[in-house]
Amino acid sequence: QVLLQSDAPTGDVLLDETLRHIKATEPPETVPTWIELLTGETWNPFKLQFQLRNVRERLAKALVEKGILGTAKQNFLLFDMTTHPVSDAAEKRRLLRRLQGTVLERWPGHPRRLGRRTLALLVLAHSSDVLEGVFGGLGGGRYELATSRARELLDADPELAAAEGGAGGGSEMIWAVLAAFNK
Repeated sequence: QVLLQSDAPTGDVLLDETLRHIKATEPPETVPTWIELLTGETWNPFKLQFQLRNVRERLAKALVEKGILGTAKQNFLLFDMTTHPVSDAAEKRRLLRRLQGTVLERWPGHPRRLGRRTLALLVLAHSSDVLEGVFGGLGGGRYELATSRARELLDADPELAAAEGGAGGGSEMIWAVLAAFNK
């Protein structure tokens, strides 16, 4: 279950709205339930007030405002759709190098010792089904090494990893999200 430790504002509109929802929920909900609620994937009429509205659009808008994504119109047969292509290729390359470097050169020997931000980035890449692309450009045995270490992370027991406090304070939620996506 998700228990709120602090409802102090974060300065991020979506995070602050999420904190208000978590605070207002009695009894506490589980991580998979919150994922359904916050992504708008639930059809439970009693929980509709906890859904965040237009999450994808709001996230895309924030990334556009930061200059990471752009906005473009693309024609899909009969429909014009707004898309958000990457406009800051340098930022994308930096993230790819960071993940590749962590998994290949700065591997702490065990996935539970990864830093929170890197752990969150790896879990996000895995759950978004883009982790293969992160390591796809690696040559030789580096690809196999990177994928085996990533698999070690993804196959770790999330409950045990969270209980051991790997990756420092606050990593429990990241491990809980990984557990929810792995089910």
